[in-house]
Amino acid sequence: MQKHVLLTGGTGLLGSHLTQLLLDKGYKVSHLSRATGKDPRVKTYLWDVEKNVIDANCIDGVDTIVHLAGAGIAEKRWTDERKKQMIDSRTCSIGLIYEVLRNKGHHVTSVISASATGYYSDRGDELLTEDSLPAHDFLGRCCVEWEAAVDAGDVLGLRVLKLRTGVVLSKEGGALQKMAMPVKFGFGSPLGSGKQWIPWIHWRDVAAMYIYSIEHKNMKGVYNMVAPNPVTNKQLTHAVAKQLHRPLWAPNVPAFALKLFLGEMSTIVLGSTKVSAQKIEDSGFKFEYPELQEALKEIYG
Repeated sequence: MQKHVLLTGGTGLLGSHLTQLLLDKGYKVSHLSRATGKDPRVKTYLWDVEKNVIDANCIDGVDTIVHLAGAGIAEKRWTDERKKQMIDSRTCSIGLIYEVLRNKGHHVTSVISASATGYYSDRGDELLTEDSLPAHDFLGRCCVEWEAAVDAGDVLGLRVLKLRTGVVLSKEGGALQKMAMPVKFGFGSPLGSGKQWIPWIHWRDVAAMYIYSIEHKNMKGVYNMVAPNPVTNKQLTHAVAKQLHRPLWAPNVPAFALKLFLGEMSTIVLGSTKVSAQKIEDSGFKFEYPELQEALKEIYG
């Protein structure tokens, strides 16, 4: 029987890549989205999380749900309203799906959800594992509430897996695109001290890890979704400049300027999060791009 995966956030950068990879491997794929999809190979079911509306038919024939939906962390300034939106878009959305599962017959056995290394937030040089305690700032609280909402699937008898994702490297969007822009124009520089750790991962390894998690039914709980070799902000900036053949001459962007410009959101770029990939490697997962230089060469090559 053809395996059927339902994705939330399936039209985003990672969701699009994962959708294609699943289709290439012979999976049937459906999306939960706010708008009608354009890919004839993918059935799109509509939902509106803010209005608590969902097409209950979305779970028909589905055995695995991959939950990627959530308002962008760095897209807008962190007002109280925006913070609430970031949390609700992650927690209320999975809650809406679980409500459907409670009230309708289904064959869903697994829920695999994104989380984020923001769970640990700014921790200096401490090597962070899945057993490390969460931070007490907004990012930590957001991830704790997000994961708790996903864990509600335990009482439904589901296999629940959460992947704490780091900084996903892709030239199509996200942090790398924003970092590379000033470098391309010759005025790139490290941010703050430049010593803060970046828990990066190549987008292909992200997609592969989701496939791996879908197919390895013994996996549950939480895993860090980061490459095994973290780098500092300075190292990443220099590696991008080298790959783009651009000089770095400008001084570091002062931390106070970033705090003034970004406010509380500055923790995204100034926070230091050194995250271990040991647990996912011990499970048998093999990274295609464990080293930054190889990852950037593939992205820009």
